[in-house]
Amino acid sequence: MVEPETFRFLADLAVNNRKSWMDEHRDERDAALRNFTGIAMTLHDYADRFDPFLAEAGIKPKQSYTKFFQEPRDRIGRALYRSGVDIFANAGHPAEDFGYYLHIEPGSCHAGAALFQPSKAALARLRKRLVDDPEGLKDLLADPEFKKAFPDGVVTRKALGAVPDGFVSSDPAAPYLKMVGLGCRKDLPDALLLDDKVIDLLIEIFRAASSMVRHFD
Repeated sequence: MVEPETFRFLADLAVNNRKSWMDEHRDERDAALRNFTGIAMTLHDYADRFDPFLAEAGIKPKQSYTKFFQEPRDRIGRALYRSGVDIFANAGHPAEDFGYYLHIEPGSCHAGAALFQPSKAALARLRKRLVDDPEGLKDLLADPEFKKAFPDGVVTRKALGAVPDGFVSSDPAAPYLKMVGLGCRKDLPDALLLDDKVIDLLIEIFRAASSMVRHFD
């Protein structure tokens, strides 16, 4: 699944996060990109085992993972490049639609379903869904299969200090309205992802996450 060289490249990038270093290691970068493309194709090939809608959708493998360079508006911290990459299995676009993902980052790998970096329009749709059906999300989080797979419930990579303009703090969905994108995740040891057989575990994770994808679809 994930090549050992890919993990080494990402670990080295984390401590050498500058353009001059990246330019000197283009061969390793390109090898990692080929690895990501292959993983994206594998996830789609097995999609019929966790989401028939995804299985029927066409994908563009080279557009199915986050790029290393971080646009200023998406940047977390001061790093120019991402040292962790999300590989998506989506029926739509990862900035517009909920979908499944595998996050590859040395020491912090995980998988689940999410819309973590939504466009402005997608974030507006997400918030409307949260306000219109707060009980639906509550029921989803209470589902025993979902709770077992994702004990942390709903997670985000960026949160606001207060509910956004146009919403009230007393809204039942207020904790989630503060999230700029959200999802669920299950942590995975790096060593597991070195083995091609990890696809069976990923299928189980994605199957458990499919109810969240359908809820926000």
